Amino acid sequence: MQLLSDEVKGFLGNSSMIRRMFEAGIELKRTYGEDNVYDFSLGNPDLPPPPQIKQAMLEIAEESDRPFAFGYMPNAGENSARNALSELISGEQNCPVPPENIIVTCGAAGGINAFFRATLSAGDEVLCIAPYFVEYGFYAGNFGGILKPVMANKDFSLNIGNIAQAITPATRAIILNSPNNPTGVIYGKEELSAVASLLYEARKKYGRMIYIVSDEPYRFLNYDDCEVPSLFDIYDGTAVIGSFSKTLSLPGERIGYIAVNPALENAAELLGGLTLTNRTLGFVNAPVVAQKLIARCPHARIDLNVYRRRRDLMAQILTDAGIRFVMPKGAFYFFPESPTADERIFVDALLKERILAVPGRGFGLPGYFRLAFCVSEKTIANSAESFIKAAAACKN
Repeated sequence: MQLLSDEVKGFLGNSSMIRRMFEAGIELKRTYGEDNVYDFSLGNPDLPPPPQIKQAMLEIAEESDRPFAFGYMPNAGENSARNALSELISGEQNCPVPPENIIVTCGAAGGINAFFRATLSAGDEVLCIAPYFVEYGFYAGNFGGILKPVMANKDFSLNIGNIAQAITPATRAIILNSPNNPTGVIYGKEELSAVASLLYEARKKYGRMIYIVSDEPYRFLNYDDCEVPSLFDIYDGTAVIGSFSKTLSLPGERIGYIAVNPALENAAELLGGLTLTNRTLGFVNAPVVAQKLIARCPHARIDLNVYRRRRDLMAQILTDAGIRFVMPKGAFYFFPESPTADERIFVDALLKERILAVPGRGFGLPGYFRLAFCVSEKTIANSAESFIKAAAACKN
C-alpha cells in the first residue's frame, strides 16, 4: 500500500545522498568526538544573536500578561514590524518603500512560497542561476511551476546569453540570489541591468509580467564592501525577499519579508494576493515574538568580522591543499572545484578524513562541492591536515 505520492517518493530518493552525509556525520561524531569531526555541511549560523535581541526578549516577556500579547496578528504583519522594515528596506533599496508594500513572512522560504502561490499557474517557468539553492525547485513545484536552471559563467557571474536563450512564453519569474548560496558571488549592477533589459523586451514580446524574485537573506554578509545593487532601481517588476536568519542568527524564529517595488503598476493587486497566500498556505501570520523583535531591533547585526576571519582562514586552508575556488564575496559558503571529475568521490575522501561537505550536483553543478564556514575558527583550523590528506589521496 503506497503511503506517499509518486512525486514525494521521488524527492526522498533524490535526497538520499544528503541524508547519508547527515547520518555519517552523526556516526563520525559518536566515534571520534565532536571536536575531531569537521562539519561544513549545513548553513546553520553558530553565532549568538546580537545583545539587543536578548534585551528585546526580556522586554517582550514583560508584556506577556497583557490581553492578546501573543494573539493573532494581521496576515500582512503587525504595524510596528512593517514600519521598522519600511525604514530598513528603503535604505537598502535606495528608494522609499512604504509599509503597505511589505508583507511579513515565515522566513524567506515562506515568502518565496507565498509569492509563487500568488503568481504561478501550472506550467509556468521559473528561471534560476546554476548553481542554486536546491529548495527552489520544490518551492516552484509546489504550485505547478517548473524550475529552469540557467548555467552561470565559470566565475559564477551571470551569463546573459544563457539567460536570453532560456526565456520563453512560459517564463514567469527569475530568481536572483545575491550574495549567493552556494557560491558567495555578488552580482554587479551592469549584469543585473542586462537581465532587466531582457525581461522588459520579453514582457513586450509575450504580453505578460515576468518578475524578478530577489532572494536576499545574505545581503548583510558582504566581506569586501562590494555594492549590492538595488533591484528596485533597475526593474519595476521586482519583489525583494529577505529574512533575519543570518543577520541576527535567528534561523529558527522564521521571520522574513516580501517587499514589492513601489514602481510596479497595480502593486496593490499583487500585495493583496500575497496577503491572501501568506494566510492560506497555513502561515496565518509570521511568528508574533519574532515580529516584536524586528520592530525593536531592525538594525541590529551579528559581528561581520567573525565570518570575515573564518572566510579568510578557510581560503588559506583550501589554497594549501591545492583546491581551486572562487573567493566568496558574501554569504558563508565556499563552492570549490573538486579534484575529481565526479565530486562524490572527493566528498567520500573528505568523509574518510572526518570532513563533511555537500556534493555540488545537489546545487545543480557536478564537479564542485559546498562548504559552509559558519563554524568555529578552531574547527576550520583543525581541518587543515584532513583537507591536505583528502586532496592528496585523490591525486594519487
